[in-house]
Amino acid sequence: MSSSDFRHIAIGTETGRNDRLFRAAVSAFCSLPRPSRREIAQLEDLALPLFDSVSVESLRFVAAALSECEHAPAALVRRLCEQPVEIAAPLLIRSGALTDVDLIALIGRHGLPHARAIARRRELNQAIANLIRVLDKPALVHVTEKAGDIVVPLPEVRPAPGVAAEKTREELRAMMRMRQKPEAATVEPPGASGTYTRLRETALAGNTALFHTALADALGIDFTTARTIATSPDYAQLLTALRALDLNEDEAFLIVVAALPARFPHPQAIRVFLDRYRQTAREEARRQVCQWKEDGAAANVRAS
Repeated sequence: MSSSDFRHIAIGTETGRNDRLFRAAVSAFCSLPRPSRREIAQLEDLALPLFDSVSVESLRFVAAALSECEHAPAALVRRLCEQPVEIAAPLLIRSGALTDVDLIALIGRHGLPHARAIARRRELNQAIANLIRVLDKPALVHVTEKAGDIVVPLPEVRPAPGVAAEKTREELRAMMRMRQKPEAATVEPPGASGTYTRLRETALAGNTALFHTALADALGIDFTTARTIATSPDYAQLLTALRALDLNEDEAFLIVVAALPARFPHPQAIRVFLDRYRQTAREEARRQVCQWKEDGAAANVRAS
């Protein structure tokens, strides 16, 4: 398609102009054998502003086209993957633009439908495959202590909670190692910091004392208060603490699921966490942290 064809579409008045332009731009891009960075940026600059104004059929068409494209624009692919699985499935199954970190974030936000599509990827990271299997049929999954592998046993067999928790942490560690590879360096969340890294690593280590110490240092509170926050029955206080630190929802989810893996046995639990985190106001969370500091100081005065 030539530049004159694009101009004709752009100035046309017929119904579906945006859909035609959206499809034409992606089709032209996919025909390029090795698109340059400039061409990738141009497609994103053209397609993303049109995204909310095109039809579901156009989104499906573009998702299918880009799923076969070796150099698909990452931002456009991620935007498409946030759509319902009926649109996103080709990309979830085939796109090389999605990293392991992208995949686990999508599972956390969208649950089982996206997870089942991701499970169909070739050469899927085994850690992600195991997590999807746990989410899909949690009552039938058992972690063997000797081999450390997830298998499907007879219905009467029940998981070993301590071993399952450590297996979940190991899966998350594997994904973090993948994230640290050079090709994945560009997907580091914008809110990532030394505080987040320390909380993440101590939670993944499975040593509660180290995690409670890291939490106390991050919030500027005493160890006893941090331990109380981290062990609250419904993780409500821990959620508030992480929101006060201004972590994004993916970072907060990874820390909580690493520290308390037994609290997330099924996709609905993940969705509940994300909903609660999004609804927690940052300023209110920070006021709560100030209250914890005051309460801790008062307790120290009384004890002296």
